[in-house]
Amino acid sequence: MHNKKKGLSMWSVSTLIILAIFGLFIIYPLLLVLVKSVIDPENGKATLSYFFKFFQKKFYWSTLINSFKVTIVATILSVLLGLPIAYIMRSTKIKGSGFLDILIVISYLSPPFIGAYAWIQLLGRNGFITRIINFLFNVKLNGIYGFAGIVLVFTLQSFPLVYMYISGALKSIDNSLNEAAESLGAPSFKRITSIIIPLIMPTLLASSLLVFMRVIADFGTPMLIGEGYKTMPVLIYGQFMGEVGGDDGFAAAICMIMVIVTLLLFILQKFLSNRNSYAMTALKPMVAEEVRGIKGLLCHGFVYLAVFMAVLPQMVVIYTSFLKSNGGQVFTGGFSLDSYKATIFTKSNMAILNTYKFGLIAIVAIVIAGILISYLTVRKRSFLTYIIDILVMFPYIIPGSVLGISFLFAFGDYPILLSGTSAIIIIAYAIRRLPYTVRSTSAIIGQISPSVEEAAVSLGASEIKTFFKIMVPMMMPGVLSGAILSWVTAISELSSSVILYNSGTQTLTVSIYTEVIRGNYGNAAAYSTVLTFTSIISLLIFFKLTGKKEISM
Repeated sequence: MHNKKKGLSMWSVSTLIILAIFGLFIIYPLLLVLVKSVIDPENGKATLSYFFKFFQKKFYWSTLINSFKVTIVATILSVLLGLPIAYIMRSTKIKGSGFLDILIVISYLSPPFIGAYAWIQLLGRNGFITRIINFLFNVKLNGIYGFAGIVLVFTLQSFPLVYMYISGALKSIDNSLNEAAESLGAPSFKRITSIIIPLIMPTLLASSLLVFMRVIADFGTPMLIGEGYKTMPVLIYGQFMGEVGGDDGFAAAICMIMVIVTLLLFILQKFLSNRNSYAMTALKPMVAEEVRGIKGLLCHGFVYLAVFMAVLPQMVVIYTSFLKSNGGQVFTGGFSLDSYKATIFTKSNMAILNTYKFGLIAIVAIVIAGILISYLTVRKRSFLTYIIDILVMFPYIIPGSVLGISFLFAFGDYPILLSGTSAIIIIAYAIRRLPYTVRSTSAIIGQISPSVEEAAVSLGASEIKTFFKIMVPMMMPGVLSGAILSWVTAISELSSSVILYNSGTQTLTVSIYTEVIRGNYGNAAAYSTVLTFTSIISLLIFFKLTGKKEISM
């Protein structure tokens, strides 16, 4: 009995410590953003003037409309690509499907803004494809910039997420329903629309809303190729980091509008997934069949083209990094290592070291916190662990630029001065990417029967010993799946890093972004190649450790 109390008190203490950390690094910064958005700095009185300013001027509120336009179109196109590819890959034998799976994951793990930069190389005003089209058809194309370019980049970068979710859902479908419909004479298209899509609708909605939230919060892509087409994250950055000192109160108000929008989207996702959730056991799973003739050609062609378009940015980036250039801006023909000499092999270059150092420290914190939080929220359910479960998703929902600004408000001065230190970036990484590990680990714990722990305790093991010796090893597949996503997305983080960094804490993503802004495309390509290969190597290590060939979502 004494051991039980000790175990319970340990979990209670852990719960309170985690709540205190979340209170300091999530609730406190966001409360400061709220306060700054409704308090007049001159007289200290409550005001809604900043919000009125936003909705009274078309220049400001049109960015919100722009964000919704881009996000809705990109989400629809991502579904229209991701859904058929997932179905074809599950139902049809596609040559090289295992390799295609890995390419799709790699294309998803690459930061969207690298895709934007690569498409500038291809379809910018002086892009490779643009020059060919201009020469062949005697036209003068204006390039990829604006609405169409942003949508293209987001679609090609987001459909892999829909693909991974739908692919997982199709595994659990009982194919006997499909076969029954076929025997009753239902054509292929009718079976897909009447049986398959309704069965995977909860997953389809969940993945669509995740794409929506990811796209609406992205800063790098619209910043690089938006030009006159501004979105909310770009407006937030411009208002806070303005050359004339920026307007903290107005930036805070825009941040609050974004927080409200993303929170409403998250609540909608929760409502839809709870309303449409059900369990299904695939007694007869879908089996990939050989398809010949014109249908087989079309299936292969569609999948190969989509995957090629998705990985094209990475290929362009790697190729560009080895081109001879005139100081990085103009490619002069031929190949050289000049871009690598100017970036990676410079003595003053700390970007790569910082990226790995910050990412590794953050991932250690994420794994420890992820294991604890997942166990508490699944096995030790209480009102406090329910609050933790909600709070852990906040940094995932909230745009990175909003989190970065809230951190500067909270930790830009005493008593807690973290601004300008590596600690503030590491904390931002850990807080922002923790949900991946928590969600995947929670899913694994949910599959472990509580009787396993009860048996160990009945044999004399303490609750703490049971947790470390039995539960943690059993949780490892979920921990590793989440950790790889946390790691790769942490080292690819731009939105918060670009606001929080200084010259001593610059990371790879910030270096890529600043080089692109300066027009040093060779240098940007060299940095991007390092980031791309880091993601690929991380993925291969994950596959080797787990024996898997895919990342479960």
